[in-house]
Amino acid sequence: MKRTFDFLVALCALIALSPILLVVSVWVAIALGRPVLFRQVRPGKDGQPFRMCKFRSMSDARDKDGNLLPDSERLTRFGKFLRSSSLDELPGLWNVLKGDMSLVGPRPLLTAYLPLYSPEQARRHEVRPGITGWAQVNGRNAISWDDKFRLDVWYVDNQSFALDIKILLLTVKKVFARDGISAAGEATMPAFKGSQAETKRP
Repeated sequence: MKRTFDFLVALCALIALSPILLVVSVWVAIALGRPVLFRQVRPGKDGQPFRMCKFRSMSDARDKDGNLLPDSERLTRFGKFLRSSSLDELPGLWNVLKGDMSLVGPRPLLTAYLPLYSPEQARRHEVRPGITGWAQVNGRNAISWDDKFRLDVWYVDNQSFALDIKILLLTVKKVFARDGISAAGEATMPAFKGSQAETKRP
């Protein structure tokens, strides 16, 4: 039922939002240049890699040695708007349509984090990653990594159709409120470097 719901909603959303997708694509091309989409390999269900796509929200600004500047310096005002409005996430509907992602589930993080998880934290990969999730509607990037993983694992253990609908409705509210977009002093979140604390269920 979850996969059927994901497919139908993603398909209808891509069709209905196609004018917005086109406008944002042109906007990104003008403001940040090409490529319009940011593609990166992320771990999906059971840790299997897939190529996630989002609208690009950072410039390619580099230092004198050709190295990319920190995220906070490459995230433009336009990029901040894309992130705060969640418009950058719209291409992820294609990942949902393909079956790489779900509408609701733990957010797909970097593959570099895989060996850093505790066994309990790694359980977040027992389900498909989502465009939104329980951690996103309970703090997003304003909460600690340990809290985020605790909420992800709670979702894995308590997932249901009713919970998914609740999370989707709360996501709409969060998008309009523009809550928890970034951690204090960060463009998004500080890099995860592993945790000694075992994720506990709430």
